[in-house]
Amino acid sequence: MIKLYGLRMSNYYSLTKALLIEKGLDFEEVKRPPSQEEGFLTLSPMGKMPAIEVNGVYLSESIAIANYLERLQPQPALLPGDAMQAAKVMELVCHLKLDVELVARRLLPEVLFKQPVSEETKAAVKADLTKGMKAVDRLFVGAPYAAGDQITLADFYTFYCFGLGGGMVKAIYGEDLLDGYPSIQNLLAIMAEHPSVKRVETEKSVKQGQ
Repeated sequence: MIKLYGLRMSNYYSLTKALLIEKGLDFEEVKRPPSQEEGFLTLSPMGKMPAIEVNGVYLSESIAIANYLERLQPQPALLPGDAMQAAKVMELVCHLKLDVELVARRLLPEVLFKQPVSEETKAAVKADLTKGMKAVDRLFVGAPYAAGDQITLADFYTFYCFGLGGGMVKAIYGEDLLDGYPSIQNLLAIMAEHPSVKRVETEKSVKQGQ
């Protein structure tokens, strides 16, 4: 059985859990916060979560895990069979992670830990997010899914990257990151009702309410 390490509050933990459910794979959740302790770095070389364990072998980084799960359980397929189409899905995933979520994450210390972020950083993040959103929009198909008429990895990344990114932007700037992007807004509504995502979010809410 696959072991999933991390915390339910993590967007990438939630994404990975949703993919495991989507693929119909058995897994066990193991609560484990990020750590820089030497022993922990065998699970995840940078001490980040999530990570999975399969037969004593550890794997970290959500994209690497997603690729493994796609190869382990090809159905339901979350990447197109055509090589270029699959690459275009992963191109969009990279922009979502690197140019939206990772940029917005620079605001996280102030939002979650009340550690002030400089005005210079806030201005730089806002400018970088403007560019990142334009990059994502150029690739986003929205028919109705991110890459076309079939659900792919890009849809899960859209939901969980904007889940964090949108929250950061709202908290710091009082703005809607998706204002002017109706296709992305529509997809988030669709994914919120998608069974695997809905289960993850429901279980997260139940856990937080206990």
